[in-house]
Amino acid sequence: MVQRVGVVGLGIMGSAYAGHLIDAGFPTCGFDVDAGAMRRFEERGGTCAPDPRGVAADAGVVITALPSVAAVKAAFFGDDGLAAGAHAGLVVLEASTLPLALKERCREAMAARGAAVLDAPVSGTGSQARLKDLAIYASGDAAAYEVASGVLASIARVVRYVGEFGAGSKLKYIANLLVTIHNLSTAEAVVLALKAGIDPAMMIEVVGEGAGASRMLAVRGPMMAAGSYDEPTMKLDVYQKDIEIIAAFAREVGAPTPLFSASAEFYAAALAEGRGKQDTAAIASVLKAMAGLAPDP
Repeated sequence: MVQRVGVVGLGIMGSAYAGHLIDAGFPTCGFDVDAGAMRRFEERGGTCAPDPRGVAADAGVVITALPSVAAVKAAFFGDDGLAAGAHAGLVVLEASTLPLALKERCREAMAARGAAVLDAPVSGTGSQARLKDLAIYASGDAAAYEVASGVLASIARVVRYVGEFGAGSKLKYIANLLVTIHNLSTAEAVVLALKAGIDPAMMIEVVGEGAGASRMLAVRGPMMAAGSYDEPTMKLDVYQKDIEIIAAFAREVGAPTPLFSASAEFYAAALAEGRGKQDTAAIASVLKAMAGLAPDP
């Protein structure tokens, strides 16, 4: 019997997951608070549910891809939330970057209904999600992971089972710490190329063939070189939530993060410029202005 799969949150990441699931032949239902996202999902071949409760009731495996703590609380604990529609045997894959305490609360609420929650955050951008070029760090109950492994494999390039619940989020915090720093280092490289009279697009290609290569140089470098950030793969205001979560986790465990802390200031500066709905690559514009270059739109 083919698993029925649900997706709650049909934004940049969730819509990509839903598309891959539909292409893989999974009957896929979904919900989003945005009517436009629901319309696009239905046009893609999905079945719209009236609320998260309906998604849980219809599916055997549900993926949640939500942008904020408030959205997660509403999706799980609201009157029409996932917990209200949960049933024995349901597996929920919580793929967002969230405080671990909130994920634990979600797990407890669903366990009371006989359902399992896996902490399964995703590493990769929206453009990578569309190409199925993602890494997933799944953690939690091993039997639940086996139930959901085929669903996970349909949306990602690599899926790793990393152990007890919460290990996935801890790895995601580390991954995004590096993304935060590498994104800024890419911006520095682009601005240095511009100031040196080097074509930044050529620099990205040439440097990307050597020891200076990084995924952020390849993914966000071209956006920075073009000064075009209005088709975000990760919105700056959403990523600010990730930065705050990582900073809090590092303080909790007592780990020094000097490069990450310094990098965070540039994301805050880009937000202050009103770039919250642009891609995180927009931090390059802050450096361009510091360098005396014309700021990007």
